Amino acid sequence: MSSLLDAVVVGAGPNGLTAAVELARRGFSVAVFEARDSVGGGARTEELTLPGFRHDPCSAAHPLGISSPVFKTMPLHRYGLQWLHADLPMAHPFPDGDAAVLARSVAETAASFGPRDAGTYRRLVAPFTDRTDTLFRDFMSLPRTALPRDPVTLARFGLAGLPPSTWLMRRFKDHRAKTLFAGLVAHVMAPLGGVATSAVGLVFALAAHAEGWPVARGGSQAISDALTAYLTDLGGAVHTDYEVKRLDDLPPARAYVFDTSPTAVARIAGLGHTYEGYRYGAGVFKVDYALDGPVPWTAEEPRRAGTVQVAADEREIGTALYLASRGGKAPERPFLITVQPTVADPSRAPEGKHTFWAYGHVPNGWQGDLTEAIERQLERFAPGFSDRVLARATAGPPELATRNANYIGGDIGCGAASGLQLMLRPRISAYPYHTPHPAVFLCSSATPPGPGVHGMSGHNAAKAVWRRLRQSG
Repeated sequence: MSSLLDAVVVGAGPNGLTAAVELARRGFSVAVFEARDSVGGGARTEELTLPGFRHDPCSAAHPLGISSPVFKTMPLHRYGLQWLHADLPMAHPFPDGDAAVLARSVAETAASFGPRDAGTYRRLVAPFTDRTDTLFRDFMSLPRTALPRDPVTLARFGLAGLPPSTWLMRRFKDHRAKTLFAGLVAHVMAPLGGVATSAVGLVFALAAHAEGWPVARGGSQAISDALTAYLTDLGGAVHTDYEVKRLDDLPPARAYVFDTSPTAVARIAGLGHTYEGYRYGAGVFKVDYALDGPVPWTAEEPRRAGTVQVAADEREIGTALYLASRGGKAPERPFLITVQPTVADPSRAPEGKHTFWAYGHVPNGWQGDLTEAIERQLERFAPGFSDRVLARATAGPPELATRNANYIGGDIGCGAASGLQLMLRPRISAYPYHTPHPAVFLCSSATPPGPGVHGMSGHNAAKAVWRRLRQSG
């Protein structure tokens, strides 16, 4: 590999692979280098518990994956990627046996909130439900990577999404709508009162109504494998088990694109204190389960859902997030995001068995064990859950950071999604994918539009790269 490459990508997560694909299909020569012995980043699948039980160590449900503007331009289905849907994208049970749902249908979702909030919810999402394709493309291409196709809808979304979610939730009268929406916002692991947190909840809700919250058949690894196969067919190369400690470890190239944390790119590329002010957020404690049967939810709706949010009300969610983000301790009653992939994809486990995962929020770098608190919380909403457990695999912040170097302190979002850093990351700049080194770019979820398996950070960074390459001849 002595000849000069157009681009080298460091890190074979979904964003790194997407950046490589976008450059390769525009005729640039590309090679990807991954420290682990397989591709995937946050989209992997492994047998973590027992033989035959296939678990996703990080991302499992993919509302932003199926809705991704860049994935929709790629023939990933030809390379084995198939989306599978549960009857309901998401459910949120309550201790009294009731539940609210996020369904594909706006009407079904609104009805689950009760008569006092059904109309409010329909009015909230009505301006966007017929325009999600262009809205997601415009929203996820910010800042300055593409002109908006529908600036009026984008501006309207901005007006609805910029206020804190606590303001938006005041429109609702009852706890069901407030709690479900608070749980949607909590997917970014930041306090509910932050600026633009309303936009987070709206994006997840609109994604469910537009495309659903599916899983990938066989596991999230299928997404990464499809991207890798497509890249290979385009002439790109992928090298695994190749740790990069400095730029000199890489072959000569006109551009270097990093699917890493800002901390890592600064160290490897010698960028000094460029990202010194970048903040990492709360960590998570995750448990993967092999189960002898389905989760015994008291409510009927979560038995049919791919994702289940677990907390009694919005106050419990807010307290858990505050303690993990700012209070410096793990909550006694953690808010749980859980996914039960085998509801949609029985191939993940032996016949009659199930895989299931749950995580709760903890302070960054926390070294305790949240397993007992997680299972106490699950038993409130699914009595007898513990009796179904055949095996479990736990991972707190230290283990998560060891598995994936981007998860500093267990922060699976690769940076705190609060304050200005929710929108302007990794630093305040109109060119977030550029670094002070003219040949070095950043494409990880530390850049807009942020966390999630959607590839748009990689796509946006690739645009910056190919413009620079064309300018330089």
